Amino acid sequence: MSVNTDRYESAVARYFEAWNAIEPEALKKAVAAAWTADGGYTDPLADVRDHEGVAAVIAAAHEQFPGFVFRPLGAVDGHHDTARFGWELVNEADGSAPVAGFDVVTLDDEGRIRQVLGFLDRVPAGA
Repeated sequence: MSVNTDRYESAVARYFEAWNAIEPEALKKAVAAAWTADGGYTDPLADVRDHEGVAAVIAAAHEQFPGFVFRPLGAVDGHHDTARFGWELVNEADGSAPVAGFDVVTLDDEGRIRQVLGFLDRVPAGA
């Protein structure tokens, strides 16, 4: 495994830690560990900047889908300062995954996320 692959996988692991943090203080710490201070998150439903904005989007997802966790789907792929990866939102009770997509992240020199561009591939009706 190359140093760059480790860098991408580490960044994505921190990303999932943030998305799976539920308690407000844990969420705040996880977002700060994963994103730069002015980092952003953009998908079809959100366009936010900074730790507070990212944490608010994550908290809203947990409110909409209680009892669900975000899991990687497939391998992380990257080059230069950019990585892409698939994910799914899994119901811990029954294993169903009603939401899935892929994200493209841009990293800073320390491997923290500058920007996320998210794409939704599977979304339940009415979500």
